[in-house]
Amino acid sequence: MNTRDWPIRAKLTALVIGPVTALLALWIFATTLTFGPALDLLAARTYLYDLGRPGETVVAELQQERRLSVVQLAGESTLPALAEQRGRTDRAIAELRRRVNGDDLRDAADELLDTRLDQLVSALDALPAGRGFIDARKLDRAGAIGLYSGMISSAFQAFSAMAAMPDHQLNREALALTALGRSRELLGQADALLAGALTAGRYADGEHEQLVRTIDNERFLAETAVADLPASERAGYQRLVESPDWVRLRALQDTLVRSRELPARLDVRAWETSRAGAWQSLRDFELRGADGLAERSVPMAVGILVRLAAAGVLGLLAIVVCVLVALRVGRSLARRLTGVRTAALEMAEDRLPDVVARLRRGEVVDVAKEAPELDHGGDEIGEVGRAFNEVRRTALQSAVDEVTLRRGLNEVFLNIARRSQGLVHRQLALLDRLERQTEDPDELAGLFQVDHLATRLRRHAEDLVILAGAAPGRGWRNPVAAVDVIRGAISEVESYDRVDVGDVQPAGLLGRAVGDVIHLLAELIENATAFSPPGSRVDVTGRTVPGGYAIEITDRGLGMSPQALTEANRRLSRSPEFDPADSARLGHFVVARLAARHGVRVELRVGTPAGTVAVVLVPADLVTAEPALAPAAPAGGATPDDRRMAKVTRLATVPRPRTARPGRERADSAVVPLSAGRTSAVENPADGDGLPRRVRRRGPANRPRAAVADAAPRSPEEVRRAMAALQAGTARGRRDGLRAAESGADPAGPVPPAPDRAAGATGPAPDRPTEPSPPEPSPAPQPPTATERDA
Repeated sequence: MNTRDWPIRAKLTALVIGPVTALLALWIFATTLTFGPALDLLAARTYLYDLGRPGETVVAELQQERRLSVVQLAGESTLPALAEQRGRTDRAIAELRRRVNGDDLRDAADELLDTRLDQLVSALDALPAGRGFIDARKLDRAGAIGLYSGMISSAFQAFSAMAAMPDHQLNREALALTALGRSRELLGQADALLAGALTAGRYADGEHEQLVRTIDNERFLAETAVADLPASERAGYQRLVESPDWVRLRALQDTLVRSRELPARLDVRAWETSRAGAWQSLRDFELRGADGLAERSVPMAVGILVRLAAAGVLGLLAIVVCVLVALRVGRSLARRLTGVRTAALEMAEDRLPDVVARLRRGEVVDVAKEAPELDHGGDEIGEVGRAFNEVRRTALQSAVDEVTLRRGLNEVFLNIARRSQGLVHRQLALLDRLERQTEDPDELAGLFQVDHLATRLRRHAEDLVILAGAAPGRGWRNPVAAVDVIRGAISEVESYDRVDVGDVQPAGLLGRAVGDVIHLLAELIENATAFSPPGSRVDVTGRTVPGGYAIEITDRGLGMSPQALTEANRRLSRSPEFDPADSARLGHFVVARLAARHGVRVELRVGTPAGTVAVVLVPADLVTAEPALAPAAPAGGATPDDRRMAKVTRLATVPRPRTARPGRERADSAVVPLSAGRTSAVENPADGDGLPRRVRRRGPANRPRAAVADAAPRSPEEVRRAMAALQAGTARGRRDGLRAAESGADPAGPVPPAPDRAAGATGPAPDRPTEPSPPEPSPAPQPPTATERDA
């Protein structure tokens, strides 16, 4: 039996139940052993009055009937006295049967006495048949004597079974009285033999020898029984045998023993008189002895019961005391151990997580207050309690240190991220100025690639900010079209040229969520391109659904196993704490953080026929109607949001740079050649889509050095006019494209996204308002810088 996993209360109960049960069993056993003899002593009166007296009466009546039956068999006629005697015998037997079948005698009788009583009843059942044989003279005198003597012997066997008292002296006295009764029975047998012989005038064959044996046995039993009687009883028996009847009876018995024939001078009347007197006196002696025996057994039984009651009460009291002490000690141990367990569980399940959560919220935690001293006593349990107090304080202090370390690590992440963001912003601003100033297509292609790398660096810097638990900082005041959000996310992906924008239903996203949604989509698109074959395409679509706006990103990769898909969806469904040990899942962690911030649901599904589909469900409270295109405004009066959206549109419509192979000139299908007299690298192409195109022209590197030196620098006003024309052309192109889409006409064709940073700008930290940075000081208005667009 394995008790290792039992509760402590069950173990203590088992320890208590074992000894108490053993003690209780011993108490019950001792009480039973003592109570049984007391009941036997009390049953002596029941034996005497329910079996002794009725049984002795039956024996006496059977003895008289036996004598008369032998006399009738010895004579020639029927004796009227025999019929009267049979009636008295039947009445005595009926009374004995009633007492034997009663509950009192049967309840008091043991197994041996029950058996002897059944044998007695069976022997008495043979009496009617024996009488029939006697009346029909089918039995001789010896057979009649044997019939009645057998029934009488069964009665004496029952009397012997009664003599089983716990007191040895009483038991010997009872056996002595039973032996005297047997000697009286032998006296009756001798009288029956002699009566038959006197009636017939002679002894039958063997009757004289039987008479001699009966007389000898009667005298032997009497002498043996008297030796076991008390002194007072022996004195009374001695006076009894010295009476005239007994003296005359002994003399007549001696005469009968010496003579083998019936004495001619035998005084029959003297024999009958002395025999009847001796028989009656012996019977009275037996009855007085039985009554005295029953009377002496009652006080003895009461004394035994009193001692038994005292011992039983004391034993029961000892058991109760043991049980109470065991329960008290066991309950105390269980309560104290339960207290230690409760304190441990409370610390592990409630207090320690609460302290960690409060520490992460920035609250100050007092370790001494959170881990107070608990007194569990001075014994071994108290030592365990004190050890647990130390463990609890150490655990809390470790939690404080861990959270402090994690908070410091987050601060390091945030500090590094903010520094990186600042550097990236400055780099983007520098690149933006270089892109505006560069007219050579090869140099512009290189700048676009560096610009795209910087954009990805900005996203990775934002990853550090998210890991640190802060907001990335990019944001818009006005809603942004869903298609622009998708294009902005694509522009932050390394393999942007493998991403296809499919059917995107018109919708807009509130400005406060645009930056985070762009970052979220960029992470998912990055995963789609990284875990799919290099030559495959990634499709991005958007549609309005009842719960908001759903954006689906589908790749053609090998997909994920069901277990991995379930685990990934579990991580994406909640905002987990950053675990540095799980650095392979940083993308999912960032997505989960961004999704939890705005209530966005992200779910990965199995693609058809292969691959993985990432479904991003933007809630309805973040979705609005697609914003209308505002008319072009002069650069000097454009709002920061206008300048940002202009940057978004321009970055989404700039052609992809293509690296020229050796021996071939770099070319772009979307490039429109410049006329000879143009001095700007931007013009409205003839295809009518309204979008400005940067066209190839002879760069400064291909001009003669003199021409470059002689070229007059542009004034700030000329630069302002060029940027205003670019913004106006961009807005006009978008309006024409929307009109063509609404009328079902085919627009000028899809324009691939630029390898640039996200649509939108990186704004300041969340604790600073989103405002454009002041332009660089100049005598004239300047075009919007990267700081104005990205801050």
